[in-house]
Amino acid sequence: MQILITRPQKGNHCVNQREKREKLGDDKQQEAHLFFLSLSHYIISSLLSLFLSFLINLSFNNTEQKKRESLLLLSGERALTMANLVLSECGIRPLPRIYTTPRSSFLSKPIFKLRPSPSSTTSSSSLALRLNSRDGLRNWALNVSTPLKVESPIEEEQRFDPGAPPPFNLADIRAAIPKHCWVKNPWKSMSYVVRDVAIVFALAAGAAYLNNWLVWPLYWLAQGTMFWALFVLGHDCGHGSFSNDPRLNSVVGHLLHSSILVPYHGWRISHRTHHQNHGHVENDESWHPMSEKIYKSLDKPTRFFRFTLPLVMLAYPFYLWARSPGKKGSHYHPDSDLFLPKEKKDVLTSTACWTAMAALLVCLNFVMGPMQMLKLYAIPYWINVMWLDFVTYLHHHGHEDKLPWYRGKEWSYLRGGLTTLDRDYGVINNIHHDIGTHVIHHLFPQIPHYHLVEATEAAKPVLGKYYREPDKSGPLPLHLLGIIAKSIKEDHYVSDEGDVVYYQADPNLYGEIKV
Repeated sequence: MQILITRPQKGNHCVNQREKREKLGDDKQQEAHLFFLSLSHYIISSLLSLFLSFLINLSFNNTEQKKRESLLLLSGERALTMANLVLSECGIRPLPRIYTTPRSSFLSKPIFKLRPSPSSTTSSSSLALRLNSRDGLRNWALNVSTPLKVESPIEEEQRFDPGAPPPFNLADIRAAIPKHCWVKNPWKSMSYVVRDVAIVFALAAGAAYLNNWLVWPLYWLAQGTMFWALFVLGHDCGHGSFSNDPRLNSVVGHLLHSSILVPYHGWRISHRTHHQNHGHVENDESWHPMSEKIYKSLDKPTRFFRFTLPLVMLAYPFYLWARSPGKKGSHYHPDSDLFLPKEKKDVLTSTACWTAMAALLVCLNFVMGPMQMLKLYAIPYWINVMWLDFVTYLHHHGHEDKLPWYRGKEWSYLRGGLTTLDRDYGVINNIHHDIGTHVIHHLFPQIPHYHLVEATEAAKPVLGKYYREPDKSGPLPLHLLGIIAKSIKEDHYVSDEGDVVYYQADPNLYGEIKV
């Protein structure tokens, strides 16, 4: 038996040692590669995260803190994704993900979309970052134009178009309003009349008794506001929301409106036309926009009067005599285009009542003297006119987002009514009978004023974004002064063409006026 003893070959032992050293070297090289990869990933993701955070902070103001914070949290996720993209485009395999991303989540979609804001121009400065892959066939670029606006797909999907047809109908809104809001209580309505008339006479008696120049300005403001409150009650009579008795509505309406020189039936009929055609460019009756053609046909004095404060706030008596630019007729004349032949008798009755009130004022001038009548009646009358124009204008103008006006097939009663606006007038809300809750009033003018606030709250869930929450007022609605001044300067006319149009500004208007 032969035993063979084989000794290890020296050459084989050297090969094994060399393989071990090479393997160890590869491990160290891989560790170095991973370290370099991790460091690159961290640097790129950190820079991108800071960049996205900077854009987010630029895009949101302090009042949008919650939205900013939520987007900042998402920016970290997007920075990691973009870092992986940069590394892969540079030919480096990115770090493996050690967590899963839910595919059904909004994170599975691109979160940020960079687009120039409407104010940016083609001359805006831009920054371009280009990284070429090894094969030189692909480019990855990030083009940034200033100023920037950062939007998420969630915000983009929720962007609201006020000119789009609403997803609900008039019956849906009606069904949401409690049934008792439709009930008219003539005794309650008369109680408001008694209250307001008593205040008017008390103010006049107190001012005449004191007859002090420190008191008169306060009296003018208070009495002018009460004249406006009387108009609102007569306005309810015209809509039939005062009571279910047409005769009671007519008698009270004539007494209230004639006392402040408004022809009740003439105004009632034209105001009915306004409600039936609200939001229509041509057919609306009150504070509707002028087409560009009509606007350009106006002479300079008319433009100056129409678009200059406070002159435009004195327009109502002139509107009663001659209506708006582009329309003919008068609220006092029975043959006006405003009225149907069967309405002539009503118009004559109201004009006669107006004439009787004017005659009474002339007689009082002889009895009390022109100066006393100026202080007691004339100045409060013009304060009332300013209230009327101020409130009715802001119900249809001045929102921070331009609201649409309609023509043709795009117009409907619902869509036109939804372009109206609610306003908060502070302590004046109760004095002028909540006329600021105007959206529901325009859609359902038969609801009494003392139910409008409750009806509006009930309808808000149905209206959704088509209801625009009014800015909260202090004790006095001083915040509305800036809104109306801005609107008067910017809302001049609408295009002659198109069925959904928005106000445009004439940049040369005030230059022409100065010339």
